[in-house]
Amino acid sequence: MALTQPKAWLIAYDIADKRRLSRLHRFIKSRAVPVQYSVFYFEGSSAQVGRFLGEIETYINVKQDDVRAYPLPHDLKYDTFGRGSLPLSGLLFSDRTTGLSHLTQPNCGA
Repeated sequence: MALTQPKAWLIAYDIADKRRLSRLHRFIKSRAVPVQYSVFYFEGSSAQVGRFLGEIETYINVKQDDVRAYPLPHDLKYDTFGRGSLPLSGLLFSDRTTGLSHLTQPNCGA
């Protein structure tokens, strides 16, 4: 895949310090869509996610914290359980994220 081709990414983090956690959460929330408390959706090329992770690195302690970026497949399949934290409607994503908008809705065995 070319470095400039956009795709969907899941960004997840585990931050040891509450102060760093708050700062990082505010920063990521300004650039990505929250899916769960420490999980965010980001859309961009490999180069863009690389720059984003470089910026994230300035907010964390690399010896204590963990941040990961997972590329999502175009035909995303998933299961959900429990109550979602996002609204059930009003989400807009590009044609690359056809399955992601359903992450807010319970999946009843499908």
